[in-house]
Amino acid sequence: MRVTQMLTLIRLSPDGAAGPIERDIAVECPVAIEVDGFGYAVMMMTPERLEDFATGFLLTERLVDAPGDILDIEPFAAESGWIVRVTLAEHLRGRMQDRVRHRTSDTSCGLCGLSGLEQIARPVTGRPPAPQVDVETLFATLATVRTHQPLNAQTGAVHAAIACDAGGMVLAAAEDVGRHNALDKLVGTLARGTVLSPDFILVTSRISYEMVDKALVAGVGLLVGISAPTSLAIDHARQHGLTLIALARSDAMLVAHDPHDRFA
Repeated sequence: MRVTQMLTLIRLSPDGAAGPIERDIAVECPVAIEVDGFGYAVMMMTPERLEDFATGFLLTERLVDAPGDILDIEPFAAESGWIVRVTLAEHLRGRMQDRVRHRTSDTSCGLCGLSGLEQIARPVTGRPPAPQVDVETLFATLATVRTHQPLNAQTGAVHAAIACDAGGMVLAAAEDVGRHNALDKLVGTLARGTVLSPDFILVTSRISYEMVDKALVAGVGLLVGISAPTSLAIDHARQHGLTLIALARSDAMLVAHDPHDRFA
């Protein structure tokens, strides 16, 4: 799957000089998710690791309870994008039919197309564990983030979601033009059980309600973002006991919720 495209652009300088320059551009294309024959969503995203994305997306959408509920994931190229066809276990067919909706989501939207406000509050099972990472390790991990963003290094146009253990070791990472998609890819990777359970997740974006919700599904104790949180994100983290750190920069971080007094 091609994830970059070389294009010729025009570079402008402050002195008015202009000239052609070739640059790698991040590929963005529609990816349709079909579940048991129903068109469920069309996401604008980076067309790679689609099996991981589909797994994470179905989990965070609460269409499945575990990866084992997914019998098959089949991505294939279409004329203008990709289609990912998913087959669920028989006992979930009714849930899918109840939830089915046709929606188109852009790269900045994670709850587009819901038919009512009551659908936003989705069930969360259990309480997040207390994070074990310390402050020094968080800052050290933050300093290495760029080394785990190869696609962003090429294009400067994608977000990353990174899972780490308590010692700051990166266990898995995912990139996408959409921040929600990057986190869904990471959730899918973690759910497949190919890496150890992480202590925290770091995202290179703002922290919205949906990002907190996806972190809760991932089962981590701490979500860290390099940009600011929204009010609803903080409310959601506080309601369900997720430790939340935002505006994580080299000189300071903002603790939005610390239910275990880990960083107080």
